[in-house]
Amino acid sequence: MYIGVDLQVVRDCSYAVMNAHGEVLRNGWVAATEADTRLVELSEEYPGAVVGIDAPRMPLPTRRRHYWNGRERNWRSRRNADRGFGRHCEIVVAACELARPQWTPTADAELPNWMARGFELFSSLEQAGVRVDEVFPSAAYRMLGNQRNATITMPLSGFLPGPKDMLDAVVAAFTVREFIQGRGCEVGGGDGLGTIVLPRSVDHPNFALVNNWPNSKAG
Repeated sequence: MYIGVDLQVVRDCSYAVMNAHGEVLRNGWVAATEADTRLVELSEEYPGAVVGIDAPRMPLPTRRRHYWNGRERNWRSRRNADRGFGRHCEIVVAACELARPQWTPTADAELPNWMARGFELFSSLEQAGVRVDEVFPSAAYRMLGNQRNATITMPLSGFLPGPKDMLDAVVAAFTVREFIQGRGCEVGGGDGLGTIVLPRSVDHPNFALVNNWPNSKAG
């Protein structure tokens, strides 16, 4: 089973539970402050379920040292004017033209409320023993835009409070399903700050280069 979550803080979070055949069995809404409890309950109902969350896993401990040079298609060192935000997985998504990430800041920077809640949610679920992956529905839409065989069976009930939010939750569940079943991939991780799971392999000339972090040390 696969559970997708679109994280919100101003309004409720949407979630969707999908089986191995791509059928949404249930969906719903939960307050951001209660999302970890609800997801643990669902994971207990569906032992072994994998959760996909549309939010960053963790902040950067310090400013990153490496920047991707798109024009030269190589890495460069951080300059004094660079903020140093963004994790390796986000850089890969941007450099491969899959989506425009909201760069994750350092832990000492002012954090958007939804990111801070996302960090807490990942931590809570991992402590509860739940398998949880970071997903990026915007990138998934681009990857699947021309794939007629990427199908989902879902009810329209539960969409009224926020159709786009619920669709993002469904696509989050679909993404982890595709990854677990061997049709997707995970990108980044060279900085030790987590990967992003995608529903298909990346076909872009930058991928092999940008997915290779300049050294084995985080930062």
